[in-house]
Amino acid sequence: MPALWIAHVTVTDADAYGKYAELAGPAIAKHGGAFIARGGRYVQLEGTDRPRNVVAKFPSVEDAEACYISPEYQAALDHARGASERDLVIIETTE
Repeated sequence: MPALWIAHVTVTDADAYGKYAELAGPAIAKHGGAFIARGGRYVQLEGTDRPRNVVAKFPSVEDAEACYISPEYQAALDHARGASERDLVIIETTE
């Protein structure tokens, strides 16, 4: 079953986070992920408001998780640590 990688982010250091974004995109694509929403218009109805919201679709939960733990994504994530506050979840779709 396909899976969605959903990230809610508050960027605290735009330069460092920009480097993360530059490296994360290719890592996500390498694992079969494709962005379906990236920082666009949103409406916060409940919970913590984080102004950057990203959704990527992967072939499976396992592919999304493999991406997260991959050396390429972890290298990208090194730039996001300390440069953002993030929540990230992977959820299997019903498709």
